[in-house]
Amino acid sequence: MDSSKSEIAHEFPFMIRVYKDGHVERLMGTDFVPTSTDAITGITSKDITILSKSNTSNSISARLYLPTKLTNQNQKLPLLVYFHGGGFCVSSPFTSKYHNYVNTLVSEANVVAISVNYRKAPEHPIPVAYEDAWDVLQWVVSHCNNGGPEAWLNEHVDFDRVFLAGESSGANIAYNLAMKAGEAQFTGLKMGLLGVALVHPYFWGSVPIGSEAQDPSRKALVDRLWPFVCLSAPDNDDPRANPVAEGAPSLAQLGCRRVLVCVAEKDVLRDRGWLYYEALGRSGWMGVVEIEETEGEDHAFHLNDLKCEKARDLIKDLAAFFNRDMPPMI
Repeated sequence: MDSSKSEIAHEFPFMIRVYKDGHVERLMGTDFVPTSTDAITGITSKDITILSKSNTSNSISARLYLPTKLTNQNQKLPLLVYFHGGGFCVSSPFTSKYHNYVNTLVSEANVVAISVNYRKAPEHPIPVAYEDAWDVLQWVVSHCNNGGPEAWLNEHVDFDRVFLAGESSGANIAYNLAMKAGEAQFTGLKMGLLGVALVHPYFWGSVPIGSEAQDPSRKALVDRLWPFVCLSAPDNDDPRANPVAEGAPSLAQLGCRRVLVCVAEKDVLRDRGWLYYEALGRSGWMGVVEIEETEGEDHAFHLNDLKCEKARDLIKDLAAFFNRDMPPMI
């Protein structure tokens, strides 16, 4: 018997286990909820496949959400491009946790949303998730003149009001996508990337800050994540994981006009969210950045109970962010 089949090479408790023979066992985020028209919210969802322009052999699955209670059939709504969390390695838009969350958020905010099923590590290590995210954004752009392949986007989206958002690792993807959108060679996106909402974002670094060192076991777990998902650059000070690392690209290039950072008081990632907020504010970026902290709560608390008061408050804050008047050009 080959002992490597039972020997564990990497494990993140309650999340993922990788064996020495290469077999991957995901311990969470594997359930599947079908699309529907929600009886309570009236939100309709459907699953789609997006073909990659950069890699014709790759296709990216996603779930679309559309409010059905439109004031008129020609009403144009903001578009939310959403990236779920899960440490870059577990979960999908099709789980009950993320389907119910995005469905609730779409109902509260009255937006069209696309929840992206980017490919996961370790089978598809970073930068694959970023590449998939960019391909999806390019696919969105293809609809700007109402000539794209998806009717919901052609008919119902205001392309001057496009937002990126995500939880945890998904927030990291949203941030890195906005940075790429801001690079000089990508300024011709032909649509307005208005804002980015980073909910409990995964940012990290090799040197502890704030209260991170007070929980050594939790810190050690986060220390292992980036090297696990990014074999080609396993340094926690990689600028994609640590936006304020020495030599990182200037945050002033961020390719949107508004940012909301949401943190939770008991989250080990809290201090990194605050650090990013402060660094962006003094970077020379010509946009508006806000931060909101939920007291007494931990990482991604809202996903576990969408009906609790603090989760409802967070969802309302996000909805307000997606519907606020555009800041003036400076």
